[in-house]
Amino acid sequence: MKRFFLLLSLFSISISLIHCYSFTGNTLTPEMRTIDIRPFPNNATLVNPELAQKFSNDIKNRFLQRTTLRGNTIQPDLLVEGEITDYSITPTTIVSAVEAPGGTAQAAQNKLSITVKIHYENKINSALNFDKSYTDQATFNSDLDIATIEASQVNLVTERIINRIFNDIVAAW
Repeated sequence: MKRFFLLLSLFSISISLIHCYSFTGNTLTPEMRTIDIRPFPNNATLVNPELAQKFSNDIKNRFLQRTTLRGNTIQPDLLVEGEITDYSITPTTIVSAVEAPGGTAQAAQNKLSITVKIHYENKINSALNFDKSYTDQATFNSDLDIATIEASQVNLVTERIINRIFNDIVAAW
């Protein structure tokens, strides 16, 4: 019987402590119910044909799945729009001609870089509005086939960019 009361007491204390704790810095208020996330066109010089649709779907899913916001294109409380402004794959590390096969300098690593420009409007609290560019990158060995590795690297980079956008809009940390 003592064990039961001890467990009951611990459970009660745990529940009361949980209710005392709250996340701070959340900018979403109960008045903010709807969001419109518009498609992100790919206006980069080098165009990955799947990037615009993938990025648009992924960012929309992030907000709709991880918040209580509902999608709405008519007078939304929050508006997120933007464009992909840069997409590039460039060599980053060069193997010297002495070490390279055939004696010719070549890339040892490549870097995928993506930049997305965001326009955010909060119609409930206009002080939170912003325009900002987000850039992220991933480095991979040049001996890997770009066609094979590109999709996974794009997923990695876009996931990190979406995390930063989401945190800037929702978490305000």
